[in-house]
Amino acid sequence: MRYKLICLDVDGTLLNDEKRVPEPVKESLARAHDMGIEIALITGRMPAATELVEKELSIPCIKACNAGTYILQKDRCIHSKHLPCEAARQIHDGFLAKDGVPLWIFEGRKWYVTGVDAFVERESRIIHYEPGIREVEALEKEWREKGLGPNKLLIAAAPEVICRIQGEMRDARLSGVDMARSADIYLEIFPQGATKGAAVEAMCEKLSIRPEETIAFGDQELDIPMLKKAGTAVAMENGIEEIRKLADFVTKSNNEAGVAFALDRYLFS
Repeated sequence: MRYKLICLDVDGTLLNDEKRVPEPVKESLARAHDMGIEIALITGRMPAATELVEKELSIPCIKACNAGTYILQKDRCIHSKHLPCEAARQIHDGFLAKDGVPLWIFEGRKWYVTGVDAFVERESRIIHYEPGIREVEALEKEWREKGLGPNKLLIAAAPEVICRIQGEMRDARLSGVDMARSADIYLEIFPQGATKGAAVEAMCEKLSIRPEETIAFGDQELDIPMLKKAGTAVAMENGIEEIRKLADFVTKSNNEAGVAFALDRYLFS
C-alpha cells in the first residue's frame, strides 16, 4: 500500500503519558514527511494546543482541531462545522449548573469556560493558554447575530460524574448534537455527524487522496470513526477494548513509541 496521509490522534496516541512525543516517533514521522506523506493531527485539542505538538514534531502538519470540526492547513481554515447556537446554554443549564461543573466552549481558535475548576486550571497549565470566562446566554446572542456557533463543547469531571451526565444527555436526545468520550474524565460534544471520520473525509477531498491511502492511529471512543474511515486502522495497546477489536493492527503503547513501531511495519519494512 502506498500511503499518502497519516492521521494521528494526539493524547494517548502520539504523546506519551508525560505529554511528549517520543524520539522514535519524531524520527519516523520526519521520515514519512520526507517521503511526501501528509501528516494530520486529528484531536480534541484546540488550535493553540495542537500547534504546540506540531512545533515539537518540527514538521508541518494539517491540524484537525476541536474533534475535527475546525481544520487548519498552515494558518488557513479549510473546514469548519459548528453546533446549534443554543446547544451551549441547553447543556450548561440542563445538565451542569446544578453540580457547578464548568462547560468548556471552543469556537475557532478561542476557548471559553463558564467557570474555573481544577480541570480547567490543569489544562491551562498544560497548553499555556488562559480561557476567557463567559456566560452562555451572552455567547448565544452573539452567535445568533453572526449565524455561528461553537465548534465543540467539553465537560471535564470525575469519571462517575461524566458517566451520569452522558447518560442524562443521551436520554434527553438533544437536537443537532453528538458526543463521545476522549478519556474517562472528558466528554466531548460536537455537531451531529461531525466525527473524526468526517474530518478524514474532508481532508481527503481537499488533498485529492483516497481514504484507502490513509493510515490512522487512535486509542479512545472519539477515534473510532477515524479508524473505520481509514484504509488501515491502528489501535494503541493502551486503547480501549472496542478500538483494539476493530483495528487492523494493535501496536505498542503510547509510552513505548507505538506509532513508530507501526510505521516501521507499514511504511518502512
